[in-house]
Formats: sequence, C-alpha cells, structure tokens
Amino acid sequence: MFDAAERIAELYSTAGALFVVNDRVDIAMMLRAGVHLGQDDLSPTSARRLMGDSTVIGFSTHNGAQIRAAAGELVDYLALGPLFGTTTKEHPDPTVGLDELRRLRPLVTRPLVAIGGITRSNALTVFETGADSVAVIGDLLAGCARAADIGKRTEEWLQLTGNLARVS
Repeated sequence: MFDAAERIAELYSTAGALFVVNDRVDIAMMLRAGVHLGQDDLSPTSARRLMGDSTVIGFSTHNGAQIRAAAGELVDYLALGPLFGTTTKEHPDPTVGLDELRRLRPLVTRPLVAIGGITRSNALTVFETGADSVAVIGDLLAGCARAADIGKRTEEWLQLTGNLARVS
C-alpha cells in the first residue's frame, strides 16, 4: 500500500494538488500528506500533535452528536455522511440525508464535506443544501474500466464543479 501511495503522492505533488491519505497517519506523515480520520481511527487531537499545525486533517462524522463533539477538535474540515446510500463501504453508517445536512450545517464553522452516494446528478442539490465540498468515489469509478475512462469522468466532475463555482 505504501508503494502505491508514494506514487500517487508524487503525481499530486507534480500537479500541485493536496494528497490526503485515508485513516493512516503513519503513511501520511511519511509522504508529507494530509490525513482524513474516521470515528474509529487515531483521534484528531493525537494526529495534530504528531503531524503539526500545518498538516491538513479532516474528520468524519455521521450524526449531530458527532458533529457537536467534533467542534472542539483541531481539524481543518469535517465530513458528514453517508449522505445517500453507498456501495463503497461494507457496513456503512445510516444515511444522513439532505434534511439532516441542512439542519446540521449551522453547527459547523469549518468547511463541511458531504460524503456517500454523491453523484453528478445530485451534487448541485448537495451544494445548495449547505455542503462546501463533496467526496466522490463510486460515481467517479462507476463504469470506468480503463484509466482513460477515469480521466474522462474526472473531466466531467471538474466541468460540473467549475459550473457550480460560477453559479454560486
């Protein structure tokens, strides 16, 4: 896993993009990358102590209690989800839905990333409901058998988000 992450980190660095490693503070530290932590991972406070103030740290939440608890954490962004049904997790948490995103948004003072079941067809509604950003896995990879397919799908997402930026 480290070898693959190292190659990806090089590509991100060349592109001037931020690379965020999921769950693994140790790998993120070795690659000078950001890290995204889940509820069962190392605490954001411990990660911040290890990684320093300049490292991007994100933290997943799944409900109002976790959003409130995360208010005191030293993280750069919070993720909320799964917003919709998702097939990328073996045992996903219950879906949050748009109404709960709308209700919880005022409790979050940092950027809020919606995650879980985000597609090109529902992304606009997710942004309109209060998300600052979206995390996408399934819709990015669905039906993409070759690297060229993923590149085309990535371009579709970039076009969509560019259009969203002009609308806001």
